Amino acid sequence: MFYCFGLNLRSQTSPIVVLISDNVCDSPSCIHTASEILKNMDSSVDPCDDFYKFACGGFIKSTIIPDHDMRYDSFSAGENLISNQLRRSLEDLNSTDMPYAFRLAKTLYSSCMNKTYIEEQGYAPLMDILKKLGGWPVLEGDTWNDHESDWTTIVSNLRKLGYSLNTLLGFSINLDRANSSRRVIYLDDPVLGLTRLYLVRGFKGHIIEEYYRYMVDIAVILGADRRRAEKELMDSLEFEMKLAKISLPGIFQRNATLLHNPMTVAELSNAYPSISWKKYFNRVLEPFYQFDDNDTVIVSSPLFMSNFEQLMKVTSKRIQTNYLIWRAIASTVEYLNDEIRKRQLEFNEVLNGETDRGPRWKECVATVTRMLPISIGAMYVRNYFNKDARENARDMILDIRDQFMKTLKTVDWMDEETRKHALDKVASMTIYIAYPDELLNDTKLDGLYKNLKLDENASYLGNILTSFLFDREYTISELKKPVNKSDWVGFGHATMVDAYASLLGNSIHFPAGIFQGNLFDKDRPKYLNYGGIGFIVGHEITHGFDDQGSQYDKNGNLVDWWDPSTKEKYLRKAQCIIDQYDNYTIKEIGMNVVGFSTQGENIADNGGIKQAYLAYRNWADHHKQEPKLPGLHYTPRQMFWISAANGWCAKLRPEFASHIIASDSHVQGEFRIIGSLSNRPEFAKDFNCALGSNMNPIDKCSVW
Repeated sequence: MFYCFGLNLRSQTSPIVVLISDNVCDSPSCIHTASEILKNMDSSVDPCDDFYKFACGGFIKSTIIPDHDMRYDSFSAGENLISNQLRRSLEDLNSTDMPYAFRLAKTLYSSCMNKTYIEEQGYAPLMDILKKLGGWPVLEGDTWNDHESDWTTIVSNLRKLGYSLNTLLGFSINLDRANSSRRVIYLDDPVLGLTRLYLVRGFKGHIIEEYYRYMVDIAVILGADRRRAEKELMDSLEFEMKLAKISLPGIFQRNATLLHNPMTVAELSNAYPSISWKKYFNRVLEPFYQFDDNDTVIVSSPLFMSNFEQLMKVTSKRIQTNYLIWRAIASTVEYLNDEIRKRQLEFNEVLNGETDRGPRWKECVATVTRMLPISIGAMYVRNYFNKDARENARDMILDIRDQFMKTLKTVDWMDEETRKHALDKVASMTIYIAYPDELLNDTKLDGLYKNLKLDENASYLGNILTSFLFDREYTISELKKPVNKSDWVGFGHATMVDAYASLLGNSIHFPAGIFQGNLFDKDRPKYLNYGGIGFIVGHEITHGFDDQGSQYDKNGNLVDWWDPSTKEKYLRKAQCIIDQYDNYTIKEIGMNVVGFSTQGENIADNGGIKQAYLAYRNWADHHKQEPKLPGLHYTPRQMFWISAANGWCAKLRPEFASHIIASDSHVQGEFRIIGSLSNRPEFAKDFNCALGSNMNPIDKCSVW
């Protein structure tokens, strides 16, 4: 049932476009931006009928997705620019005076680019790893010995080589939800090799069939007998399907209180006695910590843990080992030679439509950025980022935060005590913009990486696993240290063309990489920036008050600060958003958006666009009218909405669109715009949309 409100706006049969003045911005930035907006638009579409196609129809018609991409969107140009800039830095041969952290990045990049050496080595680096693990049963055949194949031993051995701990049982170290001044271990559902939905469906879908063929072919490439591989890896796949079925569906993963079940090691051992928990933790945590019976971990799902224990009891060691090592190999393939990478690409084409890997240099830049994000972030901000943009953006971000506080003071469904808590939370929210100053400090930067050693003469895979191991051991070493939520390492990923909110930190983060492209430019009219990155700023602030963020207080602790009657009103408003988005269909693939699992992002979009618009309108009321862009005869307010939509112009491969529905908490850009703008009376007024038109429905949803 919708909990909505109707609006009585005057009806118009078509939108009104208003010429604002003869004052035209002719700076290079304005000319470029105007050109991009005009190229993206399809002015033949009525903005009151489908504003996304009005703003992005030209982009959709003219964009050809590169073979090596699954999508191309408004963020892609910024990502490509940063990739090219980083390539220049990484290929600079004058490295004698370079900080140690930069030399590490250059070493890893060179290791990735040395395809001749990678091909010469073939599968030897991987085979060495398999030997250390006691062999992959499907390769070893009847000679495989299972005397040391207990899953806890294999997982801890994989961890010591740099591999993930999350294959069978989710294992992470993070701030304690109930007391964010300390870190704890979380035991959770595993990270599966495929999206849970595909595995639960089983062989009813073609994706699982292709996944199975991929598993078998990789084993055969590495030397397995095909018939043995077909039998044994079918057992492994069926085991993974069982893991998926006992994992929590997304519908049960949005209530943080239900997922917070502290248990001491002794209690864990009593509840699930077939697993040697203390031994497992101590092997995983060595050499940094040793746990005793009184140490506490957080169990996300006691039901999953019970089912997991039973599943492991009835699953042979051979199946467990085959599966664990398969997952390690699957995460390794992209760092090996062309033969095995070609088979991976064939699977990726089925999974997400990717048909080519693209230039090797681009792949290597992305890998180094993923492995050494702080080093790469420092390289980027020192060489390419306009430092003035940070201060220029700060004022706008504070404006939007202030607007959110104004909104909290006026919402009529909130009781005063809950309102006070909400206002305190916003006032306490920490804002991180662009990069920490420590990225400019060689001593700090090199100190972070002092324990990481990479070797130009080592295998590429070896350097990758060394980098992974460094990262995992850094995280483990932090477990019992005092928590500093403003630690610079936590927000040094400066090249991200993205933004995010930390619920446990009560903070919002805007890396340097996002301050570019059609989202932000300090030298263009404010209506473009408030509509572009301002929408994203409002979105991240609102995340602190979406269905998940609202469960945490101003200190980032899991505390229920809501009056029960106010909470009930909130949930009804959130349900309106859920129902609204449930009705959106991706026509190209015939699938509907899942309103429940995307509600957090949709609530954030709806609140974000509102706060950004009202903040811009307030700014405009106190400043002289801004110039229009050349060739775009729209009012500043109309240009705000056009700029907001331009930020989400996108074209996706059908396979990737299906993957998003199955796994992503975000809806497609089309529905981010149509959904949030159609709920705003200000949008309908600015474009004079008739009441009852697609972009001005009679019933609207609003949470914040």
